[in-house]
Amino acid sequence: MSPARSAAGRQADEANDPELVAALRVGDLTAFEKIIREQGGVLLAVARRLLRNDDEAREAVQDAFVSAFRSCSRFEGASRISTWLHRIVVNTCLMRLRTQRRRVEVSIDEWLPPFLPDGHHETAFVDWSNAAHALVEQQETCALVRRCIDRLPEAYRTVLLMRDIEGIPVDEVAAALEISPNAVHIRLHRARQALRTFLDPVFLRGRAS
Repeated sequence: MSPARSAAGRQADEANDPELVAALRVGDLTAFEKIIREQGGVLLAVARRLLRNDDEAREAVQDAFVSAFRSCSRFEGASRISTWLHRIVVNTCLMRLRTQRRRVEVSIDEWLPPFLPDGHHETAFVDWSNAAHALVEQQETCALVRRCIDRLPEAYRTVLLMRDIEGIPVDEVAAALEISPNAVHIRLHRARQALRTFLDPVFLRGRAS
């Protein structure tokens, strides 16, 4: 789970009390505004990752909050408030992605590791273990990973973000994207391989230093 999601969870644990849930269910605007102040920044970051456009992300979050307020009466408190809002924001972003005109996708094959005739990788993978531990803590490395994810074609990028970054179960990713769970697994595997191709040179340098 990402630090942002963990922070959201901590906020929700502090606020997800019976009185707040009861207030939400009767449409208490003050209670809802309190939740927006606590969760707004985290949810905007989620929308930005999926939509890759600040204006689109802000509009999506606003639409999601309107949708959430209208459905407050159906919130039973079985899940954390942050989880409930996160799902609404993700679904709102996915609806926007599905209605956007599809761009010509770049093939991902050129970024996948080559294989030998016997099925083994042509080149052994670099051991990231020591370098990754140090590099992941660096802010510039986080920015690099985000840029590398942005290089992936939309179909692969969306699956990677939903599964690995947002932590959405495979079955739910499949339902949201209207593809089979097997297709999710395939896209996710290929996206991870391509991302590793982008990042290998960075970790290799870190390992050598």
